[in-house]
Order: sequence, then structure tokens, then C-alpha cells
Amino acid sequence: MKVLPFKIPKPENNALIYQEDIELVFYDKLHQHDEIQISFIEKGNGTLLVGDRISSFAENDIFVIGSNLPHAFKSDKNAVSDSKMLSLFFTASSFGDTFFDLNDFAEINHCFTNFSQGLVVQTNKNAIIDAFFKLKTASKLERFILLLEILKIISVSKYQPLSNFVYTKKYSDLEGKRMRNVFDFTLENAYQNITLDDVASVANMTKNAFCKYFKKRTNKTFVSFLIELRVENACKLLSTDKDLSINDIAFKSGFNNTSNFNRQFKMIKHMSPNTFRKTNL
Repeated sequence: MKVLPFKIPKPENNALIYQEDIELVFYDKLHQHDEIQISFIEKGNGTLLVGDRISSFAENDIFVIGSNLPHAFKSDKNAVSDSKMLSLFFTASSFGDTFFDLNDFAEINHCFTNFSQGLVVQTNKNAIIDAFFKLKTASKLERFILLLEILKIISVSKYQPLSNFVYTKKYSDLEGKRMRNVFDFTLENAYQNITLDDVASVANMTKNAFCKYFKKRTNKTFVSFLIELRVENACKLLSTDKDLSINDIAFKSGFNNTSNFNRQFKMIKHMSPNTFRKTNL
């Protein structure tokens, strides 16, 4: 099943969709769909954009992305082997408008509120991963039962939200493509000098109009978003390359000087780059 711009085609009479993505590069275009998405990264790593926030994905990560929450999985450019992601797609009304409102599902019903911002599961991951591996050969009925099992495990697990702000209006195709172009341009050029005039031109807007447009839909300025993206890239380098100096990482991530890099990094990650490296390398 291929993802189309801002829509997922839903097979007839399928309330629950199971999908395997095996690609050198995941579908990395910003998109959204009505379905809630639960995904297990079996293999691969890269950048994850959800709503207003940039984070990373890596092997054994488990994500839940809420209905119509814009997102993109962008595999690292230096990937030499296929990435693999297993996903379930469903809506809160897939099995009936009030199905999950029944008292029988009270212990998992609260999850749906948390899904709206997206989340990354932090505990009980092995149990969820075991369930995902069973999905590969399961019948449709067995997949439904496994979905309930996965939801139950998530309901008692610790997690971190993926997005701080949810733009409640569904993007039109035109608006979605505009935001996609902005994010694509930013992800591709984050480590170079990007001006507001550059990105406003990509959005086909004046600079002032673009700044208001972006802030309304992400609750942050474009400059703040760009800095977060650069800091996230720096985190990857700090975690994986012990030979690069802090100064080298700052410039590779798009910062013009080390002091500004240190200041911005500490503001976002609440620790210095050196401390982060010692903790995560």
C-alpha cells in the first residue's frame, strides 16, 4: 500500500491495515492520514518529523502517530541497507463508532487522547515487538486480537510525546503540499545557510506572510524549528562518531560558531554537548 499525498488509500472492508515498508529510504514526504499508525522499526535509522517536532528513529523504536498528525520518516542519507518498518493502521471508529467507548475497553480507551500528539514507547517494548512479529503470518482475526494486545501493553507503558502542538485543522491538499515543500527544503538544506527569504520563496509567499503561516501551524517560529533540526543532527553525530570534535559537529550541523551551538544545544537538550556525548556514545 503506497502512501499518497496526505492520504492513505484504504482497501475496501478492511478495518485494520497491516503494512511492511522495506526500502533503502522510507517514504520521506510529509503526509497525514485519518488512520492512527502504530509502527515498529525493525531495521534502520533516520530523522522523524511529527507535528511541530524533530526527533530520530532507530532499530527497535515503537511509535504511535495520531489521526491526521502530519509526519515523515526520513532515512539517513548514508544508509547502505534497506530499512524495515512494520505498521498497523486503524481509526477509533474502524470497528464501530462507539466500539472503544464500551466499558470492556476502559483500560485502553484513555490511550486515544494521548495518541493525538503522537508518542514513542519507552517500556515493555519486547512484548510489543513480539506481537508485531506475530502479525506477519496472522490471519485478519488474529491481527485484530494482536492489535488489542498491543494497545493494552501501550496503555501501561511509559512513553514520551512526539509533538508538543497539534494543529487541529486538517490540511487541504494545497496547504499540505506547501508545508511538505517547506519541510523537504529544510530537511535537505538544514546544514547550509538558510534565510527566511529562501524558505518563503519555497512556500511561494512573502517573508512576513510565511512567518505568520508557519507559526500558526506549528506554534513556533521557523528559526526555532531549524535550530531544533540542527541540534537533533548534532545528537546523532555526538552519539555515533567519537572522532569528531565538538567544533566539527557544530559546523557539520549548520551552526556558524561553537559558542552559539553550545548555547542552543543546552537550551533544547538541558545539557551540554559534552555531557550528552558521555551519556549516549
